[in-house]
Amino acid sequence: MEEERALVLFGGVVNSRKDRQGSAAWLRGLTAELDEAYGERRIAPFGFTQGDELQGLLAPEADPMDAILRAALAPEARPVRWVAVKGCVDPGEGPATQRSGQAFLVARKAIEEARSSHERLVLMTGRADVDALLNDMTPALVELLDTLTTRQRSVARLALIEGLRQSDVADRLGVRRATISVSFGRAGVPSVGRLVAAIRRVYSSAAATSSQPPAPTQAPASPDDTRGGVDS
Repeated sequence: MEEERALVLFGGVVNSRKDRQGSAAWLRGLTAELDEAYGERRIAPFGFTQGDELQGLLAPEADPMDAILRAALAPEARPVRWVAVKGCVDPGEGPATQRSGQAFLVARKAIEEARSSHERLVLMTGRADVDALLNDMTPALVELLDTLTTRQRSVARLALIEGLRQSDVADRLGVRRATISVSFGRAGVPSVGRLVAAIRRVYSSAAATSSQPPAPTQAPASPDDTRGGVDS
């Protein structure tokens, strides 16, 4: 049977060993949300492993940033290390955790290297020039999202995921427009939105890629995760 082209998405909870039960419960909720959000763009249902790692198998045109934003802007968000790889997978059935293929192998190696180098977001399109540019952009997004408070995440979620205007966000939260305007500024919602849009444009520019992604290389060093500790 012929392989099919797809987007493989891995998301490992950082420092999950500190709270295995809580991480699993949080991933269960995120998995259900992503299954619904991606709908027909899923090739297989999302699943997660006992090692607190979410796995998704999506249509190649699917947007991985949707999953990344939904996780980062969740009410009780936990830091996640993401790897998204476009490539070929073996035909099969069942959830993503039961599937295999070249893209899964590349994603596994990439997330292990990202863990070693403390990278939190790696997007691999199969084009080295595009991937290098994305690698320069994604750390800034992770840093911006990590600084958000619970309240700011709520505001950013309504704006960036549901696409609401400031006035609509104010109505939804039952507060004054001026209050939301301040929250937008403090949370850097416009900056996050522009950066996400730029990453999406660069990512989509590599739509016409080779059938096989290149083997992942060691990601450049970056500052240690601000949460500290040893993750799994």
